[in-house]
Amino acid sequence: MITPADVREWRNQAVIDPKGSRIGVLEAVYVDTRTDEPAMATVLTGLPTRRRLVFVPLDEAVLGPNYVQVPYPRGLVRQAPSIGTDDVLPAEQEEAIFLHYDMEYRQGATGERRLARR
Repeated sequence: MITPADVREWRNQAVIDPKGSRIGVLEAVYVDTRTDEPAMATVLTGLPTRRRLVFVPLDEAVLGPNYVQVPYPRGLVRQAPSIGTDDVLPAEQEEAIFLHYDMEYRQGATGERRLARR
């Protein structure tokens, strides 16, 4: 699990899958609004003319020298819901991210968002 202190240290590091294949670069971290713990990261992927940010869960992420390894295959991460490099995650898109990774999605008791960018 990535701790809040690690978040600052590992931004802009390579994100790799379990086989060591490069997925992209860790751009930002989103915390779970219920716990304020790191929950998802956005990873910068694509060609220089077609960059986008895809979401990947940080549970079971492993930190190494100059990389963050996630337990999801490169293909699955690259097919995840994405946003443009200058965009903000719309509230209505949060559930799709969780469903893509077969994770349970629950909003807060009063309908508040589950993810917040840090």
